[in-house]
Amino acid sequence: MKLLRVGDLGQEKPAILDNDGVIRDLSAHVNDIDSDFLSQDMAAKISAIDLSSLPVVADNVRKGAVVANVGKFICVGLNYADHAAESGMDVPSEPVLFMKATSAIIGPNDTVLMPPKSEKSDWEVELGVVIGKEARYVSEEDALDHVAGYCVINDLSEREYQIEREGQWCKGKGCDTFGPIGPYLVTTDEVKDTGDLGIWLELNGERVQDGSTNTMVYKVPFLVHYISQFMSLQPGDIISTGTPPGVGFGMTPQKYLKEGDVMRLGIDGLGVQQQTVERYKA
Repeated sequence: MKLLRVGDLGQEKPAILDNDGVIRDLSAHVNDIDSDFLSQDMAAKISAIDLSSLPVVADNVRKGAVVANVGKFICVGLNYADHAAESGMDVPSEPVLFMKATSAIIGPNDTVLMPPKSEKSDWEVELGVVIGKEARYVSEEDALDHVAGYCVINDLSEREYQIEREGQWCKGKGCDTFGPIGPYLVTTDEVKDTGDLGIWLELNGERVQDGSTNTMVYKVPFLVHYISQFMSLQPGDIISTGTPPGVGFGMTPQKYLKEGDVMRLGIDGLGVQQQTVERYKA
């Protein structure tokens, strides 16, 4: 199933995409798509509902981030061999982890606001993993039992802040609006193989990223297992699993976002996002 949250910012309500591609309002049956909902047997709860009986929601409604009140937003760096190569970095001997501020999260089609002095804001299409059941020291074999579903993420990055400034990557990763998530949370029963999905991003109509999750160094089951050795994963936590080549930082000459740019990005079976870029003005 494809779950989503729709409505004005701060007033989103849960919804579902039916088999005909129509958005249906779930709010009479579900409070929200959040940790409480994800920790329950959501498939059983919703499968008993006659979707045709639910109110129709206009297709042009604003779509919010697919999970409310995300606890942890965990990212994996340099997890595509070809992206590591374009960045001039070695494939890491174990996953590189960093945290992205949850205040960066926005809806999949919301406006991206570059920081006032940013000159090196960049794009990164990524496969997102949404945790559905607490994972603490789980095995790789059991890892997917703890996953609720998958989504599209744009892990935007300010490269000067990330690489040229002192300290950790979080400075360039956690800027407000630098985490569009959605449009759907696609449950695991609809995604048979996360290791072979087309993943792409277009900038102003030009395809700059055009890869496949089959070049991921560390696959989803291993990542859930690995991260759970260092911190427990809770329902509603999100893991962003890395990006394929084609980011602005890896181009010659390097290319970065500017006001008015439009990013369109997607992953096979998980939907498409689109954001317009503006600069934050106080």
